[in-house]
Amino acid sequence: MQGTLDLLILRTLIFGPRHGQGIARDIHTDSSEELLVDHGSLYPALQRLEARGLIAAEWGVSSNNRKARFYRLTPRGKKALTNELSQWKRMVAAIGRVLNARKTKPV
Repeated sequence: MQGTLDLLILRTLIFGPRHGQGIARDIHTDSSEELLVDHGSLYPALQRLEARGLIAAEWGVSSNNRKARFYRLTPRGKKALTNELSQWKRMVAAIGRVLNARKTKPV
């Protein structure tokens, strides 16, 4: 669903700064290896979130001693995460109601 990756990225960054590969790995791990984020989707999403002011990035060195951009959640991003998480929960509940609805056959 549209916006899902953005929400997952924001949620991942609530725990602290991560580089792109770390974000993808956390999403994969936290989803019990059900969700796999490819670079072709991840980096445009990171650029989009940065352009909206929801995350900020700075260069640093990764744990394997490589230069990497580390992304962090901004105050504006924290507020957006709260709003988007609330909307997501409402959407999931609504979809659940539709999927679980029991209707009789029309006459």
